[in-house]
Amino acid sequence: MTLFKIGFSVIGIYTCFLTWGVLQERISTTPYGERKDGRFRYFIFLNMIQSLMASTVAFTCLTLTRKSMIENINLSLIKKLIQVAFVGTIGPPFGYESLKHIDYPTIILVTVGVSTFMLLQPVSEKKKSLASNSLYGILLLSTNLLIDGITNSTQDQIFHKFKITGLQMMFFMNLFSGTFTFSYLLFPNNPELNNAIEFCGKYPEVFQDILLFSICGAVGQCFIFFTLQNFGSLVVVTITVTRKLFTMLISIFWFDHHLGIGQWFAVALVFSGIGLESYIKKLDNSKNKLDKIRDEKKE
Repeated sequence: MTLFKIGFSVIGIYTCFLTWGVLQERISTTPYGERKDGRFRYFIFLNMIQSLMASTVAFTCLTLTRKSMIENINLSLIKKLIQVAFVGTIGPPFGYESLKHIDYPTIILVTVGVSTFMLLQPVSEKKKSLASNSLYGILLLSTNLLIDGITNSTQDQIFHKFKITGLQMMFFMNLFSGTFTFSYLLFPNNPELNNAIEFCGKYPEVFQDILLFSICGAVGQCFIFFTLQNFGSLVVVTITVTRKLFTMLISIFWFDHHLGIGQWFAVALVFSGIGLESYIKKLDNSKNKLDKIRDEKKE
């Protein structure tokens, strides 16, 4: 049954977030319009739509399954969820901002710890002039990853301490995140909300991408929180790391990114490392089971 649940989680996360990743890159980097002169730059707005869609999906799932939304919910938990939601809210903008300075395959490889990707990139005169931008992009992305790490570990603690369901956490975290981002967009002298709405009106195709992006992200979060609740953040990280690598490969071919030989070598190293880590974990688990059986026989 455990193997079935993990397989269910992997298929769900891969299906939703591989599509989500393609849509994210298209929204963030592809020019819109007949003349290809429109670039979407309103990522707080995008984050708000994603959060509101995810909270709506979680609410719908809780209602359909007749699960209580407020069971085991108390003031201490609400405070903790607000803190995690706030930290999680400020993370994605760093990731989106980094897309302005480094390309998507680089983002994926930095996400899984391969800093050599940028170092091995073939250097042209134009790329030399963009080196500072790349460094700044990696700094932004590193901040995003640090925030993600804090969020994941805190979510683990919440599950163990408060015994809430994945759908409950998904609903409240996204509700609070959506509230934070919407409040920011309503600040005086902040034109992002109006500009984003005008952009969507001028380029209707971007709204379709945003809607699909939000739906994929929301359904994907259902699988993420299901996995968090049942298996913990380490399993989630393992699944998402491999998923991001496949997202990178799709990005390379879908958006026609060009990699050097050194970069392909870095990609191969990452896949090999993940495979080796999984094999070692399997051996360790088998050894622990054998030791346990021997100890029981001795008793």
